[in-house]
Amino acid sequence: MGSPDVNRPPPKLEGKYAAMVVCWLLGNGCLFSWNSMLTIEDYYVDLFPRYHPARILTLVYQPFALGTIIILSYHEAKMNTRKRNLFGYVLFFITSLLVLVLDLATSGRGGLGTFIGICAISAAFGIADAHVQGGMVGDLSFMSGELIQSFLAGLAASGALTSALRLITKAAFENSHNGLRKGAILFFAISSIFELLCVILYAFAFPKLPIVKYYRSKAASEGSKTVSADLAAGGIQTLPEADEEEQRDLERLGNKQLLLQNIDYALDMFLIYALTLSIFPGFLSEDTGSHSLGTWYALVLIAMYNVSDLIGRYIPLVKFLKLENRRGLMVVILSRFLLVPAFYFTARYGDQGWMIMLTSFLGLSNGYLTVCVLTSAPKGYKGPEQNALGNLLVVFLLVGIFAGVTLDWLWLIGKGW
Repeated sequence: MGSPDVNRPPPKLEGKYAAMVVCWLLGNGCLFSWNSMLTIEDYYVDLFPRYHPARILTLVYQPFALGTIIILSYHEAKMNTRKRNLFGYVLFFITSLLVLVLDLATSGRGGLGTFIGICAISAAFGIADAHVQGGMVGDLSFMSGELIQSFLAGLAASGALTSALRLITKAAFENSHNGLRKGAILFFAISSIFELLCVILYAFAFPKLPIVKYYRSKAASEGSKTVSADLAAGGIQTLPEADEEEQRDLERLGNKQLLLQNIDYALDMFLIYALTLSIFPGFLSEDTGSHSLGTWYALVLIAMYNVSDLIGRYIPLVKFLKLENRRGLMVVILSRFLLVPAFYFTARYGDQGWMIMLTSFLGLSNGYLTVCVLTSAPKGYKGPEQNALGNLLVVFLLVGIFAGVTLDWLWLIGKGW
């Protein structure tokens, strides 16, 4: 089958809504396993009371995610995006299954050995995340804005869905023997099945959608070498090699040039996630005191964050509500740091209603600003440059997360280990 005419889109870009649904599901799969682990922190806190799992697991996850994404972003221009993303989703499936196997093999017993096993699985989640999140954001950066927005909404939806499932399983098993463990086992059984679905969707359904084939063909015509395997999976032959004159026209900006031109967007991503992860989930899980909701309190806060984050990622779909001014974005992102003293004083003197409201605002602003930055930054570049820029912004997102989970330990000053 020959390549489609890349100078104009197919009528109505067929398959757009199907692609949005698939992107949403793939976004879910990118963080579903990790969010499952975060959402059953009450089980791990009970199982490993001396090891601060809410903080340690995140701190283990991040260096592996960050180191992997830096390596992958450096070699992005020559990488096979299809193999990269498939490897990530398959690794998510295998490691989700391993959490289940480890719990069953140890009969739900704690101890240092089991905790080290959980930490190793957390590190594998980080490696998988770097493959998938950077690969998918880069791939979708040269496609329609609605597709990357759907993927980013799916990332947030994974948190909202896992929180809802956790509340349901906690209510269902609360009065039964070993209820926390039963809920955790159910969680990772569901997670394993869902990750297998994502492998199938990415491998067989996504590359055959007309809108996806159109944008990948367009990127290939602009010099992208990362999409050839995906084009072949969609039944499209690789475009012929360009002659010397065309090669000069197709020359892309290097990563350093792209970064210098978009350093404000990179800082935006860093600052958004440094603040968010300095509060969520460690502070919300361990430092908000005792309230009338009891053991439900941390779960409710995490659920409110996740739901608000999801809602925030849909707000930019309303065009006049989307913030695209670069200076305006930086001002709003810097103003979010006022949430640090707000959370501190609310934890000490406020009631649970104020804490729930603050947590909701943290999630809402996180989701909204993430979509605004990642959909605005790639505009005006060629396909290969948009792919590279998407990868670079995910690097700064993960650097921000790593900084945030490190800063989160500052809340423990004066409280001891």
